[in-house]
Amino acid sequence: MNRIALAWLATASFTVAGEWPRELKAFHGTTPKIDGILSAHEWKDATAFEGVQGWTPQFSPTTDPRDLSLKGWVKYDDKRLYFAFEVTDDVLYGIATDRWLPEKNPKAHELTREGWPWFGDEMELLVNASNQWKGDENAAGNGSSWQMVCNLTKSRLGGVGAGGLLEGEPRSHPAAWETYQRWIKTGAMEAAAKVKPDKSGYIIEWAVSFDPCLEAKPGVFFKPGNTEVRMGLNIAVGDLDEKPRGEGSFGNFHHEDWLAGERNKRTNLRQWGTLVLMPSTSVHNPSKSAGH
Repeated sequence: MNRIALAWLATASFTVAGEWPRELKAFHGTTPKIDGILSAHEWKDATAFEGVQGWTPQFSPTTDPRDLSLKGWVKYDDKRLYFAFEVTDDVLYGIATDRWLPEKNPKAHELTREGWPWFGDEMELLVNASNQWKGDENAAGNGSSWQMVCNLTKSRLGGVGAGGLLEGEPRSHPAAWETYQRWIKTGAMEAAAKVKPDKSGYIIEWAVSFDPCLEAKPGVFFKPGNTEVRMGLNIAVGDLDEKPRGEGSFGNFHHEDWLAGERNKRTNLRQWGTLVLMPSTSVHNPSKSAGH
């Protein structure tokens, strides 16, 4: 993991998968253990990337990497897509602070459709496996396109106080809520979130099963092959600190930075970047896979 490759390709004419000119390549690799621990050599065959400098701030811009920044990795094996994130965060909500609630939603920590899964220190993964959109719509909430949440201090499986996966958007749609919950409970999607030993941030490891989570066409799920496959991609990291630090922002969020998209539009499918699943026979060379 000491060879960090930046894999964003910023080309103004790029319009495939998502219209935002940002691209991340994933190569076939070994199977990591989803335990929230970045073991030696576990991610050395993955494509590495960094944030949040150059990402889109939804709230106050992040100016200090000690306040919020991340290193990330992505790869896939024969059955699942994998992400890992090492987040630097100077104040961990609910750990270094009280579990204060926003005035807009006193039910924010309820594990229901009234709760806010993204309220807290968290990351969101958004994939448009179908690589399709009609206008400015958001994720459908099924295998074709989805938006899921991994929160540091609450989860569907562990409850409030234990980090992990939660149902994301559109949670207001019963079918999406039920689909997301089924994915979590059956292990079709799996994530582990752990505070770093020095409490300077946290680690998230995340696994996404091709079937049922990456439905490229109706009833057809991604399989590794000899051609590259392009899907829409967005990634978000949310930073909740002491309540006063988020004054003036929705829910008193301090930061929420997005890989792709415009402010207030970053969840539109057309605003996402691109995940390129490289042919399974491709050889990952970190020194040649990067570029701005």
